[in-house]
Amino acid sequence: MTVPPIQRSAGPRVPWLLDVTLGLLVVAALPLAIVTVPNTLSVVAKLLPGDIDQVGLMRTHGLALPALMLTVPLAAVVLRRVQVVHVVLLGLALVALSDVAGGYAGSELLAGAVRVLRGVGAGLVVPATLAAVWDRVPVLRALWVGVFSLSLLAAEALALWPLDEASSWRVTLQPYPMLTGIALALAGAYLMLWILLGRPATPMLNDGERSRLLLAAVPAAGIAVVAISTATEGWRALPVIALAVVAVAGLLGLATIGAAESRTLAYSMVAVGVVLLPSAAQITLVEMGGLGGPGLRGLWVPYAVAGLLAVGAAAAVRRFAGASGRWLVPLGLLAMVVGLCSVRLVVPSADGLVLAVPFTLLAVGAAVTLTSALQEVGVGTAVFGLSLCVAGVLAGFLLGTGVQMAMLDGVSSAQELVDSFVGALHSWALIGGFLAVLVIVLSTVMARRGAAGPGETASVPPGEGADKAEEEEEPAGSVPAVPPPGQSPEDTASP
Repeated sequence: MTVPPIQRSAGPRVPWLLDVTLGLLVVAALPLAIVTVPNTLSVVAKLLPGDIDQVGLMRTHGLALPALMLTVPLAAVVLRRVQVVHVVLLGLALVALSDVAGGYAGSELLAGAVRVLRGVGAGLVVPATLAAVWDRVPVLRALWVGVFSLSLLAAEALALWPLDEASSWRVTLQPYPMLTGIALALAGAYLMLWILLGRPATPMLNDGERSRLLLAAVPAAGIAVVAISTATEGWRALPVIALAVVAVAGLLGLATIGAAESRTLAYSMVAVGVVLLPSAAQITLVEMGGLGGPGLRGLWVPYAVAGLLAVGAAAAVRRFAGASGRWLVPLGLLAMVVGLCSVRLVVPSADGLVLAVPFTLLAVGAAVTLTSALQEVGVGTAVFGLSLCVAGVLAGFLLGTGVQMAMLDGVSSAQELVDSFVGALHSWALIGGFLAVLVIVLSTVMARRGAAGPGETASVPPGEGADKAEEEEEPAGSVPAVPPPGQSPEDTASP
């Protein structure tokens, strides 16, 4: 009598639990990383001890954003060799370490070191969480885009919130220690589930993507040097504006590298980075209670509405648009333009609920733009665009600072100061709107030029094969003119 073989259990098979944990991790860790960006030390300047160089401390406090934007492309290169879950855990561990060290910072040097450490940790978390959700259920990528858009929108408010009635300036170095602990615990749970489920594979970058990501670090380093120089040397408004314009132009030039779908994403990422957080930061500061606005307590409802609608819009695009949703990219950017136009109409406002209009248009527009642009690219191209996005944030802050310097020149009274801040915001909204329109035009022109290329066929990005396994066969003898996303610039054909 033959005895059938014993079927051994292969271990727990609950991938939904991994997805749920990953979703919670994204919700906790992504805002924690983006809130590193704003420099809020000036808000608690009266709490600084007299023996510390206040100006120098404020400058070193701003080192977090340069550290973050330099880390993002380098972290993506590390993802070629290191598992995503380990990079996420390392990034959050560095953020937690910066929280601990921040309580002991008592000098300009130590405060700068803490901020750099926090920027590096955040720079690991942002691209690693994007790679982690890439091949999971579609709603996770939509959740990442929605939370990322909301984080850029609310970063300034989230950074200011712990400073309300603060008793120590070191709060700026450790704004959310409890949230850091929660995110770190979720990362540990994610690691355990990843091991128990047999170490499911995560997308890896190829050599061509590595070279392009290293190339993205070059303008990031240049923008960082310019930003630090302008803060240190006390430059005038016009040179700051000119250098910021050159930085944005350089990012758009670098975004041109790659296939048509890669350019669409890269242009969109630059626009979102330059426009969203710098605009929202200025709106938040203008709407503070001391300037006649509702203050932070009156802004949370508009932020919540904008965030929920952004996540919902990203999920809808991810679910229903598919790879054919490229036409939604200019529509999302156009929504951001309308949001910037509404800023000129409703800001400043004593009624916080009115701000739900510009906040929603900005967040939803960014979510629709990024979700639809991410549909047809691979993870390497996505992280390349993300590198340009965070570099664009600093370029946007640099440009906005130059506009403010020009508007505040010669101010002699408190009312003139308030009027100049509002005027600078309105001017910035106009500049941001023109930039978004320029990106719409660039994306459309480049897409048409790419489509007009002889023998060009659409490339299927890596990581999307599960959704697009039934591809059309190419005619015999046809040669694709556009390389897969992530291929090195040297191998890319001119459009």
